[in-house]
Amino acid sequence: MLEIMEDMPENIVSVRASGTVTGEDYEKVLIPGIEDKLTKNDKIRLLYMLSPDFSGFTAGAMWDDAKVGIKHLTAFEKVAVVTDVHWIVNAIKFFSFIMPCPVKIFGIAKLSEAKEWIIG
Repeated sequence: MLEIMEDMPENIVSVRASGTVTGEDYEKVLIPGIEDKLTKNDKIRLLYMLSPDFSGFTAGAMWDDAKVGIKHLTAFEKVAVVTDVHWIVNAIKFFSFIMPCPVKIFGIAKLSEAKEWIIG
């Protein structure tokens, strides 16, 4: 499940993932959230938090994630990922080189630090 966290500035998409994230979650929550912010901002920042109860992505979610990343690749100014899931950390380290913006990983205990970094 994905939910938008509303406590961030206008140029930041802040999303929390919990349980199993599906393609429908991307299509109904994250993609509209990104596209809405892009109607108001030339560049946006993304804070993506994987809650402790996050259990994984469906194949549809991974496909939608790749599509949104490719479609809006140059729209991101910064990306912060908050997680303690080791395979996610490793995947982000591996793929972050293709991102044309800073990507930083934070542990769950460092959520407030992640928010400060993405806002700053």
